[in-house]
Amino acid sequence: MVGGIARGRLAEERKAWRKNHPYGFVAKPETGPDGSVNLMVWHCTIPGKRGTDWEGGHYPLTMHFSEDYPSQPPLCKFPQGFFHINVYGSGDVCLSILNPNNGWSPAITVKQILVGIQELLDEPNPSSAAQFDCNKLFMQDKAEYKRRVKEQAKKYPAPL
Repeated sequence: MVGGIARGRLAEERKAWRKNHPYGFVAKPETGPDGSVNLMVWHCTIPGKRGTDWEGGHYPLTMHFSEDYPSQPPLCKFPQGFFHINVYGSGDVCLSILNPNNGWSPAITVKQILVGIQELLDEPNPSSAAQFDCNKLFMQDKAEYKRRVKEQAKKYPAPL
């Protein structure tokens, strides 16, 4: 069966997530208008870590899995134009554990990816910048960088 490995693994991850996941995080497969579940696309929410400039925000992220998962990492995307050094203008996340050539391991779980992205929010990697202007602010004008982060947090309030 094509995609059997990927879908089987994702079904197991979904079960594990439902039993135990970090507080405030959301990760669930896409549901079609007819009620069908698409295990290959997950809609997630990552809460800003308490005590950081990201606190208060609940950031939407979509994970797109290929039929080659878990041999290949999912594509993780924030909304287009998301303000972060390690997020491209397209929303694609630049994180070592998501790099298929350097850092990805089939043992990495959805939970580990989401917690890793939460860590990345407050601890960006300027040496792997995806947004030049954001990186420049981070390096040269921390006060303005922090203001922009806090402003963005307000755009993504907690779901009701």
